Amino acid sequence: MATVPTLTVIEPGAQTPQRLPFNIEAEKALLGALLIENRMLEEVTLQLRDEHFYEPLHGRIFAQIRRLADLNMVANPITLRPLFDSDPALGELGGPTYLLRLTEDPTVVIAARDCAQQIYDLALLRALVMVGTELVQGATDTSAEVAPMKQIEAAEEALYKVAESGEVAGATVDFAGAAKKAVGMAAKAMKSGGHLSGLTTGLNGLNNKIGGLHNSDLVILAGRPAMGKTALATNIAFATALRFKLDLRDGITATTGAPVAFFSLEMSADQLANRILAEQSRINSENLRMGKINQAEFNELARAAEELYDLPLYIDDTPALSIAAMRARARRLKRQKKIGLIVVDYLQLLQGTARNASENRVAEISEVTRGLKTLAKELDIPVIALSQLSRQVENREDKRPQLSDLRESGTIEQDADIVLFVFREEYYHEGKKPEDGSEKFQAWLEKADRLRGRAEVIVAKQRHGATGTVPLVFQREFTRFSDPADGDWVPEPYE
Repeated sequence: MATVPTLTVIEPGAQTPQRLPFNIEAEKALLGALLIENRMLEEVTLQLRDEHFYEPLHGRIFAQIRRLADLNMVANPITLRPLFDSDPALGELGGPTYLLRLTEDPTVVIAARDCAQQIYDLALLRALVMVGTELVQGATDTSAEVAPMKQIEAAEEALYKVAESGEVAGATVDFAGAAKKAVGMAAKAMKSGGHLSGLTTGLNGLNNKIGGLHNSDLVILAGRPAMGKTALATNIAFATALRFKLDLRDGITATTGAPVAFFSLEMSADQLANRILAEQSRINSENLRMGKINQAEFNELARAAEELYDLPLYIDDTPALSIAAMRARARRLKRQKKIGLIVVDYLQLLQGTARNASENRVAEISEVTRGLKTLAKELDIPVIALSQLSRQVENREDKRPQLSDLRESGTIEQDADIVLFVFREEYYHEGKKPEDGSEKFQAWLEKADRLRGRAEVIVAKQRHGATGTVPLVFQREFTRFSDPADGDWVPEPYE
């Protein structure tokens, strides 16, 4: 029985001081097996590519075997011979007889799969050596402009590509595999009460409308200042992380929660923590920030903090972050913390890579939104990005936002899978307060009572379903959104 040759490590030359791992015998054994039994090619080509072979000649032989197979032709030493008549590397090894020697031992077919796996694994190790070598050379070369953070970002991106290269990117999925995944999502939705196939938002009304947060989706959450964008995003991030923590504690594997990465470019980490603690302890957030709390409230705050100390919510409050740096950090969190949701507050504060004067703002936002959508697909997790709205909302009688109100809306609307608008009519009504005692004051006061605490999330775009409006309740003192009680108000339909 053929055995898998052991790992060989040599010194490749003076120009390359690192020891590169490879196994020539495994490469020869695999090629021999493929030439003897062409059908085995189907089992090894999902991962293995020409460049994974250490010996370039072996990579070219592998490529020609694949090409002949694609043409429905038999690949053997006879059919390969004319393709390598002028190959100098084959001539140095004895010419066409080298191809015949590859097939001398028919038992190599038995070990073909193991040889293919080892060739692939050694190629990954060589890729790691190359990343390390380039990192060392870049860090020690002081002749060029020193940009250590860019070097770190580039190294992280390179490492992530090596780590993820085992996945078959863009591979064709047969209908059985796709159907199995679809049935799994349906089962997950059924177990959650018939409405949730993605991650929970913590709000039943919103879950019912969009089915939760789905992997690879870019969700834009937009609104004018003071509408509660950050509060809603924080509520969703907290609910998703808490659901994961509770399900993990209870041994539930089919969780609708996940660890969350929150990139806060506007608020600091402690300010976000303050909001979450105010929400959970039911303490006025402004009083909490200013220290205007009594002993009982402080005890409640300490209790909430103790319960949430191991919450899988990771906050990055680095200001002026570039889209490239954010993606590098997200990849790291995916590897280290297994995050399942990313929140970005907010996308207009992210910087593109090109900062030349010739680059306009629309082009930069286009790069940012494309980068966020690419990140969602690359990591296969939902990304929520907050966005500002243009001031044209204020010039309309009806202040409800529309897709055209998105700043640089062309690319944001195009790249987004879901667009949500936060709207609180109460905020605009407060600015219309007439003088006390006037004829209009009583009518204004009655409407103010009706609007108090009412909020809406307008689903303006959704690739997976219908648009519409979801009613919510906003407790401003706790910066908390919640579902309205049964029988509460129903908002006007979204047009």
